[in-house]
Amino acid sequence: MAPPRPSDALLRALPKTDLHVHLDGSLRASSLIDMAQSRGVKLPSYTVEGLHETVFKPTYASLPEYLEGFAYTCAVLQDPEALERAAFELAEDCIEEGVVYVEVRFAPQLHIHDGLSLDDIIRAVNRGLERAARTHAARVEATGEPAFQYGIIVCALRWFTGGFSKWYERLCGLFPDADEIEVFGLASLELARAAVRLRDDEGLPIVGFDLAGREDGYPAHDHRDAFRHAHRNFLKKTVHAGEAYGPESIFEAITELNAERIGHGYYLFSAEKCGGGVREPEAYVRALSEFVADRRITVEVCITSNLQTNPTLERVEDHVFGRMLAERISATLCTDNRLVSHTTVTREYRLACDAFQMTPSQLRNTIIHGFKRSFFPGSYAEKRAWVRQIIDYYDAVVAAHGFTGAWRG
Repeated sequence: MAPPRPSDALLRALPKTDLHVHLDGSLRASSLIDMAQSRGVKLPSYTVEGLHETVFKPTYASLPEYLEGFAYTCAVLQDPEALERAAFELAEDCIEEGVVYVEVRFAPQLHIHDGLSLDDIIRAVNRGLERAARTHAARVEATGEPAFQYGIIVCALRWFTGGFSKWYERLCGLFPDADEIEVFGLASLELARAAVRLRDDEGLPIVGFDLAGREDGYPAHDHRDAFRHAHRNFLKKTVHAGEAYGPESIFEAITELNAERIGHGYYLFSAEKCGGGVREPEAYVRALSEFVADRRITVEVCITSNLQTNPTLERVEDHVFGRMLAERISATLCTDNRLVSHTTVTREYRLACDAFQMTPSQLRNTIIHGFKRSFFPGSYAEKRAWVRQIIDYYDAVVAAHGFTGAWRG
């Protein structure tokens, strides 16, 4: 017998997290147009409908095509006002659909130029998020809902060229004869150092360090020094891995970079994606997935994004999240890019509930995983109290929507 289907209203009202969302992939289309017009940035279209037809499409042929839209969003996010506005509006959109904790990630080095430093970039994003949290605080007292909170994750890139930004152009120019792998690693280390400094000296809520970009040919171990610096300074770590490459990418993220969470992890169980260096792929994948499960390494699952960038994945029902549920992997649902993927956290849960007939306990656990495995910017004692508040509120929302029994803990 199929479990009862949660209503759209219930999914929207439940307290949720988004642990994997990129700032530059989550602008409002209307705001992108407005900022482009005021800053002289050329777009393929200046209507929301036109942008959805030409750039931010429902489906993409590949991950590179999916990433093309970031050229436009990054182009407008080159001053403090734009960065603050984008962060504020992203937080507003999260709050409006019941997301009470978000970890916003972005690569600050994509926005650096002569008039804008890395410090200024992170401060501007924080101002936008902080302003949204203050605005929401007044509503909390009236409704009793959990206060909106956030953290910032800075992204290093596995690969780049001088054309990515003025900062990258200067860095490449400084080491014209160096192996490019060394330059990539140096850029990541500089970002890790800056993140720790801004967290410790200015108290900015930088809660995590990430590695994003093309996996094939650009392995995680090239950025070992940066992640060691983060690790030694108690900065938590998540890594894009298993999004467009096989299980070894996930293994490297965990063993070489000490990743506590994995972004995407789509190929966790894909023995057929193992390289020639793996002698027994089935045994390797089984051991890897067992290790991920046992160590509670949480996977940041992005269903819609994977559907858009993986041409072999045609239906939600074929997504690996179903197997993660069956094998009790610690996983939580995320948006990746709200604009580029045309999605929300509520929509991701709607897709998963319908495709995998999630039981009440599976839905509850998946949502609570997001809170428990977040990089919450507070003490351990504060986090425990916060998670308890979230669980109590979750159960109250379920009861208020007429669901009882198995829907509550």
